[in-house]
Amino acid sequence: MGRRSAVVVGLASALTILGPAAVAHAAPWAVTQQVAESSAVVDNVVELTDQRTAVFVDSPSMGRVVQVQILHPEGDEPRPSLYLLDGVNAGSESNYQESTWTQMTDVVEFFADKNVNVVLPIGGLASYYTDWAQADPVLGENQWETFLTRELPPIVDGQFNGNGVNAIAGLSMGAQGAMTLITRNPDLYSGVAAFSGCMDTTRLESELAVRGTVASRGGNPDNMWGPPGGPGWLEHDPTANAESLRGKDIFVSTGNGLPGPYEVGAPDMVEKVVIGGPLEIVSNWCTQLFQQRLEQLGIPATYLYRPYGTHSWPYWQDDLHEAWPTLARSLGV
Repeated sequence: MGRRSAVVVGLASALTILGPAAVAHAAPWAVTQQVAESSAVVDNVVELTDQRTAVFVDSPSMGRVVQVQILHPEGDEPRPSLYLLDGVNAGSESNYQESTWTQMTDVVEFFADKNVNVVLPIGGLASYYTDWAQADPVLGENQWETFLTRELPPIVDGQFNGNGVNAIAGLSMGAQGAMTLITRNPDLYSGVAAFSGCMDTTRLESELAVRGTVASRGGNPDNMWGPPGGPGWLEHDPTANAESLRGKDIFVSTGNGLPGPYEVGAPDMVEKVVIGGPLEIVSNWCTQLFQQRLEQLGIPATYLYRPYGTHSWPYWQDDLHEAWPTLARSLGV
């Protein structure tokens, strides 16, 4: 079986697991996006620990209060900020009480001794952390790009001693979201890390993967970037817009779908292999395409291809540790 055929099989398996991707087409992509008419304000702050704070932000663009949790050092020394994006479930496992990063990894302990703010948005189920063309009947109003790039940074810098230097990272859906945000807002971020993502939206296979992910959580992907092949998909394609990454510190990682140390003997081994294996096959293919694009443009990056590993949290914890030198360099710490 050829590489492309294997990807198609893997994608078909993944979409079967995720759920049906066929939805009715919505109105065409709206060129003029919703823009916040006023600044976001802090509605409430809860100090969870000396180094972890929940901030509830009244967002004009989202039309609701959005929780963000921030890991931060003690004291008021200026520091940079790392925005860390979640996967497709976006904290729903805890009923949106916290990010899946803090539920499933050692991120709290890992950053405890580092002079950096770690910004963890809570919510965004199947949203790709992007501005949707229109509200979705199931997934609601999603204007995440506006929230994360315009509304939130002044609050983080103002209340948590941010020095204006930012990087962004994410896994799976959040990996694509991170790459999309940095290519569309290159002046805001100095570095990016993407774990097990698909940094492409316009190839048939990758567009199907994105549409299947949104549909798996009940959303209509036409409400995000418009109908298939529309301009909204190209505008949010990190591979097509990779020139914006020139001069950035970049880290990209993926497994290959084969069982590894976190699958063998695990109680959920079958689930990881059957579900996470096909998803990581797609991620691996997408990562290779992204690397080819950056190499064509002469843009350097750090790549980690694990010789095993499914689409699962233990590997993303390891990947974050591996990515930290790249991210730290971009943040100046």
